[in-house]
Amino acid sequence: MRRPPVLLILISVLAGIGIMQMTLMIGATAYRSALWGRQISEVRDEVNRLRRDVRILEQVRAHADDPEYLRSLARCLGFVGTDEQVIVDQKAPHQPNPAECRAPALTGEPRAP
Repeated sequence: MRRPPVLLILISVLAGIGIMQMTLMIGATAYRSALWGRQISEVRDEVNRLRRDVRILEQVRAHADDPEYLRSLARCLGFVGTDEQVIVDQKAPHQPNPAECRAPALTGEPRAP
């Protein structure tokens, strides 16, 4: 049996290497596309969160001169009025309050007149 020429073997090896390289390049491109798609959705979520934060801050700025709003915000932060008396239960658990206190403008809910 006659041996194939060296040039034919070399071309076959190079073609096999080229096929492997193209397969790896297609796989890398598919991975990169999936990664970029995930990053795009993360950035969109962050942009939506930042837009919501801007809306909240605009609401806070709009109510900055409203004494009732400032009073409710101070109460949420734990402040007590000068004419109020603080009563502390000694048997109360030392855990944070599970019900969060939110000022009306910070929740996006309409304020009561």
